[in-house]
Amino acid sequence: MSALRRMLAILREGTATARSQPVASVVTIIMIAGMCATVLLTTGRTVGAEQAVLGTIDSTGTRAVVVRAESGAGLNSSVLERLANVDGIAWAGAFGGALDVHNAAIPDGPPVPVRLAYGDDIQALTGALPLSDVSALASEMALEQLGMPDETGGVVSSNGADYAITGRITVPDYLAFLEPLVVVPQQQESGAAPADVSVLVVIAERPDLVAPIAAAVRSVLAVDDPTKVTIATSESLAELRSLVQGQLGSFGRNLVLVVFALTAVLAAAILYGLVMLRRKDFGRRRALGASQGLIVGLLLTQVAVLSSIGATIGSVAAAIGLQLSGDPLPGLNFFLAVAILAIVTGLIAALIPALAAARRDPLKELRVP
Repeated sequence: MSALRRMLAILREGTATARSQPVASVVTIIMIAGMCATVLLTTGRTVGAEQAVLGTIDSTGTRAVVVRAESGAGLNSSVLERLANVDGIAWAGAFGGALDVHNAAIPDGPPVPVRLAYGDDIQALTGALPLSDVSALASEMALEQLGMPDETGGVVSSNGADYAITGRITVPDYLAFLEPLVVVPQQQESGAAPADVSVLVVIAERPDLVAPIAAAVRSVLAVDDPTKVTIATSESLAELRSLVQGQLGSFGRNLVLVVFALTAVLAAAILYGLVMLRRKDFGRRRALGASQGLIVGLLLTQVAVLSSIGATIGSVAAAIGLQLSGDPLPGLNFFLAVAILAIVTGLIAALIPALAAARRDPLKELRVP
């Protein structure tokens, strides 16, 4: 507890010292706030634009591997069991061939394709458990074409197969090519014969895993006729994503280093000057028994408090500026990282002046000219 009380006492003393020197405190706050605002309004704008660009690229299915199998290819739902042993897969699902159906209440209604869907991940995608193997979930586009605004009803095909629409499905970007989408999730019983599928969709956990995941998928297909199978990947988009991320990220890092380095030098010079103006005060403290460590601790605590205030002001001002200009915000983590880095920079800049103040000879400082 004595160490905690000592730290609290140093904090109170550092805060009181900062209040007793309004000019020096305001200069330090403005300097740190300007550093944060400069980084956030420059590099932060770049990071926000980078995230927006990457989000646009990702929304087109950067991590998707799509396998299409023609009739007689021999691709079946057992491939999902083999894919379960492959690392780096975020989602996988298999779909049977499309069967055109129409609203049972509208015999002449427009046809909409329905597909049997396989895989444990299908239920996570739909967010609902199927009532039976003939319960179907439809996308908004499919419901509109079927004329089912209430998300319920029956559909029937020309060969007499019928399904009950029991809910809505939100179609992710990587399944948009199947729209209008009506899926019938199938419960695969243990030991049951695998069913033929015509489309297999695999989503890699990261864009850089697309190529190895595609190779792994190809190796476990176990089809009868490989010539009837095509594999489409977004590897080119993944490479574009890496290129954009690398170039924008490099520019942002270099700019941050330059801004923080210049600010650190400026902060060190200003703080050194302020310390020299207070050298007699530090001399008195040393003469009264204050250790060198205490002097350093008081100065660093004072700068830490002022830097925290400055970082907060600069971050808030930059966020308001980015919002008013319509630029995308870089995210909370980036704001916190810049604020912490600004506080650390302020402490590093104050370290040399603090050591200089602690090592001054108290007798020399207190000597009357």
